[in-house]
Amino acid sequence: MTDTGTTANAPAPKVTVPMIRSRKRNRGDLPIVMLTAYDTPGARIADAAGVDIVLVGDSVANAVLGHADTLQVDVGVMAHHVAAVGRATPRALVVGDMPWLSYHVSAEDAVRNAAVLVRAGAEAVKLEGGRVRLEVVEALLNAEIPVMGHLGLTPQSVHAMGGYRVQARSTTAAEALMNDAKALTAAGCFAIVLEGVPDVVAARVTDGVDVPTIGIGAGAACDGQVLVFHDLLGLGKGTPPKFVRRYADVGRIATEAIAAFAEDVRSGNFPSDAESYHAPAGLGDALG
Repeated sequence: MTDTGTTANAPAPKVTVPMIRSRKRNRGDLPIVMLTAYDTPGARIADAAGVDIVLVGDSVANAVLGHADTLQVDVGVMAHHVAAVGRATPRALVVGDMPWLSYHVSAEDAVRNAAVLVRAGAEAVKLEGGRVRLEVVEALLNAEIPVMGHLGLTPQSVHAMGGYRVQARSTTAAEALMNDAKALTAAGCFAIVLEGVPDVVAARVTDGVDVPTIGIGAGAACDGQVLVFHDLLGLGKGTPPKFVRRYADVGRIATEAIAAFAEDVRSGNFPSDAESYHAPAGLGDALG
């Protein structure tokens, strides 16, 4: 059974693309844990918690930058956040999302844009779409850039899909999804994210490909799971999607802490004598 965890006598090895590609639950391997992160503190927290993959997602647009969708970030923005995550030097594999229109124009354009993310610190890139992306996937792999696929609810297609809707709800759509997954696998993708699809469809896809699937809103049968950092910790705005499990309410804790600080400042309780620097004896008198 593959296990990338720590041992008593040695530090855990750096997670690599081949290590992830080999992990399938039906072979007895541990499920893969992936979490988004967008900056150095977030990457350090995720890595210290033992995640396998840190995804620098284009969800930074929604989670951090206040946009309504992921379409508002470009390669420059993504490279900025990939570099911040890379400076944490995580043990986890760092995957950078390729933003909208960074791989839609041509394969050559996609390679150039992916190279920007790799030079910033990404060890692999993720892109959305199935058979329509095969030329791009091949070009990236020829440039020695590992590729993670993303099928189902693809947020960059929000307008074409008519909103954030569960996908593959018909037999025809489910079969198309399966064919896309098989095509991405044959092309050389080392893993595939399945987002917003019925659990039975995700289970069938997972059993039908020999690379790991990583689910988000795709049920429990996938080879791994991913959530957004801010959703998991209660830092998001509004009601989270059905598939989110909130493990902490860090937003409330942070608000309470800052409110306590504000109250202490206004009441004169901060800073205390112990929190202040003191001058050498006699300096106060010398200053008058």
